[in-house]
Amino acid sequence: MLTGADGGPLRVDVRRSGHAAATVVICHGFKGFKDWGFFPVIAERLARAGFAVVAFNFSGSGIREDAQSFSEVERFGRATYSHHLKDLDLVLGALAEGRLGFRPSAVGLLGHSMGGGIAVLRAAADPNVSALVTWAATARFGRLWPRDQIAVWRRTGKIDVVNQRTGEILPLYTDMLDDWERNAATLDVIEAAARVRAPWLLAHGTTDESVPVQDVHDLAARAPAAQVLLVEGAGHTFGISHPWRGSTPAFERLGDATVDWFARHLRSSA
Repeated sequence: MLTGADGGPLRVDVRRSGHAAATVVICHGFKGFKDWGFFPVIAERLARAGFAVVAFNFSGSGIREDAQSFSEVERFGRATYSHHLKDLDLVLGALAEGRLGFRPSAVGLLGHSMGGGIAVLRAAADPNVSALVTWAATARFGRLWPRDQIAVWRRTGKIDVVNQRTGEILPLYTDMLDDWERNAATLDVIEAAARVRAPWLLAHGTTDESVPVQDVHDLAARAPAAQVLLVEGAGHTFGISHPWRGSTPAFERLGDATVDWFARHLRSSA
């Protein structure tokens, strides 16, 4: 087990058939985790397509291996975007050094929502990222919190975040807010998009209720190697919930496009 940016365990899963070496690393979103809904499904699809797949929980996800509840509440509360970026760095470092059981011939990133933003930041800074796919990626961290909520956050030292799936109320301390304000330039996803050189598929649902569809256009306008996939009528999770209850036409289209993108751009760079 790896150690995460916060000093706690960094939980990682590897799917790999035979000698597959072209590798996709999956980054989940805010309140997400590696076993949420569609992540194991797309991981399995990619593995069947001949890729090695690495999925992990960001150290501040708050989720243990059981993936049923936020049992690491303090870790969730102290999460920061910079820690998420460092966690991805730690996973990619372990992968490159062979500490996950093999060495990759090429590496691609797949990120959803907040994890999409983190993947963009990494791809912009790392020439070893050979292909990028983002699903409903946020172009602007911090948009979840309006100014009046930030004022309360500062005054009380925390805000409450509700897990809609379980009803759990989770504290989020000011660590994330402090990090966002202190490292605004480093965490600027829009600016980073202009530096992404890897072939990039930006997928977004046209009725996304969490990340405005305008974000995909803002990112694509700055990205020299980007292609946009708009999934008509799809929301933030493309009709998928947790636990997995079956696929949707939107997710099937998304999955097909994702596998095809990595087949065309990641294998060719291996």
